[in-house]
Amino acid sequence: MAIETTFKYGHVIAPPAGVATPRDPRGLLAGLVGNLPLAGAGQDNPKRSWSGQGFNLIWRPNFNGRSGTKDFFLELNMTQETLEFTDISGSGPNIGIANRGALQIDILLGGISYLQQVTDSFSGVGQHFEPGVWINVPATTSPAEPGSVVRMGSIPHGTTVNLEGVAFTAPKPLIANTTITPFKVGSPDDGITGLAHFPEETLATVTTSRTPPAHVPGLTQPVLTNPNALLQDVIASQDIIQTTVLIIASDPTLMPAPGGPLPAHATAGGGIASIGFLSGGVSTGFNANVLSTTAIFWIETVKNPDGTTFLQLQYTQRVLLVFNGLVWPHISVATLT
Repeated sequence: MAIETTFKYGHVIAPPAGVATPRDPRGLLAGLVGNLPLAGAGQDNPKRSWSGQGFNLIWRPNFNGRSGTKDFFLELNMTQETLEFTDISGSGPNIGIANRGALQIDILLGGISYLQQVTDSFSGVGQHFEPGVWINVPATTSPAEPGSVVRMGSIPHGTTVNLEGVAFTAPKPLIANTTITPFKVGSPDDGITGLAHFPEETLATVTTSRTPPAHVPGLTQPVLTNPNALLQDVIASQDIIQTTVLIIASDPTLMPAPGGPLPAHATAGGGIASIGFLSGGVSTGFNANVLSTTAIFWIETVKNPDGTTFLQLQYTQRVLLVFNGLVWPHISVATLT
């Protein structure tokens, strides 16, 4: 069920000096609604619903051995997902979400609301529900920052995220490997330093501290080791002719490289806020503190053998949790059409 709304922003500001033609405030985020044009007078909000399959992995705390014999449990879910977008930018160019400046001229943001719903493919149990908004931010002079894109989301487990980054186009997606191995607090998230390997990382290992393999049919060891392999396998045989890349992070110093040099991006902005149950207890340890979040989305134009095309949305997201003295990756990937 989508968040149904006909709400549109209607703020108007003058275009920047030297800009002679009207500007679409959404920028490359327009691809989330299939590049449908801005709504005109009396028209419905542009929207697009995407659906498909994915994989979710989370190392979670295990208090008093309630799930297996260890102080953690590795939960695995093959997933079914729906991700719906609704354009709330307004009814024409140079109309949108106005931010009034005290140090510089006002700026205009484009906004697209979203609702993400994820269920476990095996049990049908709901796993994730996230409403939020993507915004497109133009370059500014005070502060001196390049243009950016931002995802602001609310997670019912008790965390809100503000993830800021960049949007750009590329011929094809470059999807790097990721790693699921926990590491020591204070070590960089580089897949090499301070690693803490556990037998649960090997699918053939029998353990009570991981989701039974029978509950994740189709999961292979290469995908468990590198969840991004699920995305890489999908595009290996596809002819992708155009890609919009959205790279976002809760901390600008953690922006993941897109397979090459990272484009200029904001040096300020982003953040995470959690309820006391998660973030409290600095002196005694955490239940499960959210340290950081990074994500990459690819909006891909795929060419069929007959020359027709379709849009495909892929993403990988990496959340780092802190508990029991380690940093534990929580990784989600999906391919949607």
